[in-house]
Amino acid sequence: MSESQSAKTALISFSDEQVMLLDTAVNFCREKSGIDKVRNLLESETGFDEKIWQEIVTLGWAGIAIPEAFGGSELGLSALVPVVETMGRHLLTTPLVSTTLASQAILQGGNDSHKARWLPAFCEGSIGSLAFTEDSGSWDLEDLQCTAILNGETLQLSGSKTFVFDAAQADLLVVSLTYEGESALVVVEKSAYSVEALQRETILDETKRSYRLNLDGIHVPLENLLPVNSASSTLAHVNMVANLLLAAELAGGVAAVLNVVVEYLNTRKQFDKLIGSYQSLKHPTVDILLGLESSRSLVYHAATVWDTPNRETAVRMAKAQACEAAVFAGDRAVQFHGGFGFTYECDAQLFLRRALCSQFLFGDAAHHRKHLVPLLLGS
Repeated sequence: MSESQSAKTALISFSDEQVMLLDTAVNFCREKSGIDKVRNLLESETGFDEKIWQEIVTLGWAGIAIPEAFGGSELGLSALVPVVETMGRHLLTTPLVSTTLASQAILQGGNDSHKARWLPAFCEGSIGSLAFTEDSGSWDLEDLQCTAILNGETLQLSGSKTFVFDAAQADLLVVSLTYEGESALVVVEKSAYSVEALQRETILDETKRSYRLNLDGIHVPLENLLPVNSASSTLAHVNMVANLLLAAELAGGVAAVLNVVVEYLNTRKQFDKLIGSYQSLKHPTVDILLGLESSRSLVYHAATVWDTPNRETAVRMAKAQACEAAVFAGDRAVQFHGGFGFTYECDAQLFLRRALCSQFLFGDAAHHRKHLVPLLLGS
């Protein structure tokens, strides 16, 4: 079989590392993230348990996609997919995804000095995040209004960012802006800004913490500027990483919702009959199952072809499908629970809120399908 034929037949594959990480993640998340634990964290300041985060760091998950030369395990992003999917299934909220995105930005766009300075710290538990989204809400990551100008030996930043997840706990932020008329990325360490620069945002998904970042008055050393000539490719790379991990998280959420639905249909009775016996409830449940299977298939296909030219097509297909499947599953679960489903105590609401919030991060289903047209059919 030729190399090209082999690539076409390997639509989905699971490495030994992925299987090992999936088994570990399933046991870990089941033990550490019961629904009562999730609800207890909703009112917390950080939104996550710092002890659990340190356990995750000890397990090596923070360094899965970081090269061994910088303290990671160099298993690659595809190995992180089963971990994130399982976390999504149990609503285990940690800074893992935010930190992975920040580390990927530095790994892809930084020079050797940048990598040696910050990547080992991520493996040891430092928290990072991205500040890519601006007030316009544009999903074009190079549609930038924030700026940096050279002022002596430092960069003076201006503008504001929104949807900066885990910013209050982050040790550094990777910020996108324009510098001398070009797209650029700069690393802003926690010591460079005050608490007043961050404003907590109210978002649908109460399991996560999002912040608005005011860049006005922030100065950072010029050496914190990542090479400008790599900024565009880095933004494109991080965009794909974010969508892959969001799709994995959403697929995990669909699996959890299906379990919630099936359990309820097999216990709730009306007119002395289990409501699961009614066709009007069976059919949507099957649709949830089909959405789950297609979402997981596309997510793991994207993980399989991550290092091939088909990456963008696969990732966009996975995110589009996972968005719609997760929103549909959460909506049906709330409806199936009747009046109770519309109360805050219904667990199905937590998954619906996660789906509604995550679908608009880095592009919704319509956005990705728009970009799929030229990829699949040509310009």
